[in-house]
Amino acid sequence: MASNLRGNIQIEDIGNHPPRDVARLRCLLASGATTTADPKRNGFYEVESDSTVYYIHITPVTGKILLLATWQNENVPAGGAAQLA
Repeated sequence: MASNLRGNIQIEDIGNHPPRDVARLRCLLASGATTTADPKRNGFYEVESDSTVYYIHITPVTGKILLLATWQNENVPAGGAAQLA
């Protein structure tokens, strides 16, 4: 899936997230970040960074990415995320 996201990546933030979260997601996708498909919903994915997990939907018609939610990556200790900011 990530290989399809090269070039102009359009992200619509429908969850009113901080602009830096949208920018970080754009950079992750542009660099070919690993995505995990949601097995229960077609077109929905999780994208992991060192500190954050982004939950997105890719619209099948336009290819636009909708940022739906973010949460702390459980693989990182609670204090580790603050040090990365």
